[in-house]
Amino acid sequence: MFTKILIANRGEIACRVIATATRMGIKTVAVYSQADAQARHVELAHEAYLLGPAPSKSSYLLADTIIEVAKKSGAQAIHPGYGFLSENESFAKRVEDEGMVFIGPKYQAIRAMGDKIASKNLAQKAKVHTIPGHNHAIPSALEAVQIAKNMGYPVMIKASAGGGGKGLRVAYSDHEALEGFTACQNEARNSFGDDRIFIEKFIEEPRHIEIQVLGDAHGHLIYLNERECSIQRRHQKVIEEAPSSFISDATRKAMGEQAVALAKAVQYQSAGTVEFVVGRDQGFYFLEMNTRLQVEHPVTEAITGIDLVEWMIKIAAGERLTIAQSQVKKEGWALECRINAEDPLRQFLPSTGRLVRFEPPQTSMRAAYPDERFGVRVDTGVREGGEISVYYDSMIAKLIVHAPDRLQAIHKMREALNAFVIRGIHTNIPFQAALLAHPQFVSGDFNTGFIAEHFPKGFKSEMVTHSDAGFLIALAAFVQRKTRQRAKGMSGQLFGYDIEHDSEITVVELMGLKEPHYHAVKYSDALDPHAKSEIEVNGKKYAIQSDSNLNDIVIKGTLNGEPFVAQIDRNLSGHPLALEVSHAGARMVCLVLSHRTAELHRLMPIKAPPDMSKYLISPMPGLLTQVHVTTGQKVLAGEKLAVIEAMKMENVLLSFADGVVKSVNATVGESLSVDQIILEFV
Repeated sequence: MFTKILIANRGEIACRVIATATRMGIKTVAVYSQADAQARHVELAHEAYLLGPAPSKSSYLLADTIIEVAKKSGAQAIHPGYGFLSENESFAKRVEDEGMVFIGPKYQAIRAMGDKIASKNLAQKAKVHTIPGHNHAIPSALEAVQIAKNMGYPVMIKASAGGGGKGLRVAYSDHEALEGFTACQNEARNSFGDDRIFIEKFIEEPRHIEIQVLGDAHGHLIYLNERECSIQRRHQKVIEEAPSSFISDATRKAMGEQAVALAKAVQYQSAGTVEFVVGRDQGFYFLEMNTRLQVEHPVTEAITGIDLVEWMIKIAAGERLTIAQSQVKKEGWALECRINAEDPLRQFLPSTGRLVRFEPPQTSMRAAYPDERFGVRVDTGVREGGEISVYYDSMIAKLIVHAPDRLQAIHKMREALNAFVIRGIHTNIPFQAALLAHPQFVSGDFNTGFIAEHFPKGFKSEMVTHSDAGFLIALAAFVQRKTRQRAKGMSGQLFGYDIEHDSEITVVELMGLKEPHYHAVKYSDALDPHAKSEIEVNGKKYAIQSDSNLNDIVIKGTLNGEPFVAQIDRNLSGHPLALEVSHAGARMVCLVLSHRTAELHRLMPIKAPPDMSKYLISPMPGLLTQVHVTTGQKVLAGEKLAVIEAMKMENVLLSFADGVVKSVNATVGESLSVDQIILEFV
């Protein structure tokens, strides 16, 4: 067994590998960029070495530098994690050539599965079901149209070297096939340096289901059940679960056996994933093989009790796989939500900056300890006070739950999201809560088009409607009541000015409304802060009890005898007296006032928002890479004005109307904050 390994990655996955290696008694070496000098993975490793500047191409993609560091540190093996160099066959070969071990498959398997055309041909030879299609590089757009017509629409136009949604289009007509071929070819050439395009039949109402495989160097290969990854946004997974509620035991067995057959065809040695697209008739077809550890591997670990990172290390060290196929468990249900630093209310634009608060929910499962089951686990590479950089992927944490069945897992996940406190940046937690509450998700009736179908114009705050808005109002009144109770108990109050309790108050709902809404609230007479308080909102009664402290953001207690978890912030919305209540993805900003104060509040004028139509403002934090106009220039509606880059994402800003540029207020290379003015128009 190795005594020291290097992790050629950063963030969550670097911390995940360190956890298992440390438990196994293996020392770890971290590498980092200048932006990650204070990162969590650097702190957790036994040693850490600087690679270079923040951009990936100047740090985490420097294969030669990483290999030099590994040799200098005395590491015997390198774990690549996922992303970066994890599926780079040249890097895997270099590691072996330098006398070290690549903790992953052999480079020949990476090469065979990295080319979509070649991998499909291999799959066919291994008698794996493949999607009907033209599995050769197509030379021209016109030929692509003819092939698509002969095959029958809809079709998928795909780049051979594509991935992550790049180089992929679905065409329903000759016109879309013509345009899609050209777009895919350009995208693939620019992103991968390989513009080969092929066409497959598009499976309608498809589900994305993948099989986890594990193989050693002695020819022993098994599959560890499946993961359901159909909840995707723009081909990026959002929620993953294991097992799938859709496929039958017979389909699971057939998919698993075909995944193993494909892995055997390339003599696969390590953890890997064979991805399938599954039709509504449970017909399944090979999509691709990921020759690395997947982001969503924890859900498989939860239901099987197998540490995948541990077995990757053991197999790389030459150990035999000691798990027989018949011994693979499938216990309970696991869900994973990817927590991303992005603003769902701004079309999911990246959100960067300081993590002012980062308090994950209470956990009972840890990475690298697969015996800890039926609980909550958080895998992350960030910590409170850290900086979320513009240079890397937006995922900052993975929230994993394990429960006896699917409905209990969904409930546990919703409660965990309610308790996850992140401040300083925006995250996709409200969107995740909305997905988990959707009846079709709860019933398991969904496919890869679920998000596009139900959120065609993006995500809006009004899409998260609380099942009982009165509870949010009652909770705000409850917290204000406890505040008044504490104030009343303070000594030294002047006679005649001591704190009084009002049995009837008004809660003013502020956020997202053209005009404030005023809600009549009545209290019971319970003054003990630990006693149950009965609160009546618009005629409906809520019995709330909680021992949470007044300065706690997370409020835990019971509502009418049932447990709840919610969050309350003070002064977060900019109003000095406002309370912001969050629960199940819904958010309410409100004031708790006496009746008389509420009457006066009704008389206050509503301040109109400033007119920003003459400005081009930055929709997200990021790096201003291009400005296409100058002072005095006339622009037309739809004309490109500027480009901002953040978290591997390029955002092109266009003119919404004709106009003349009055001034350019930002310079190329400048780091912009959200809503910063870039241009002003006359």
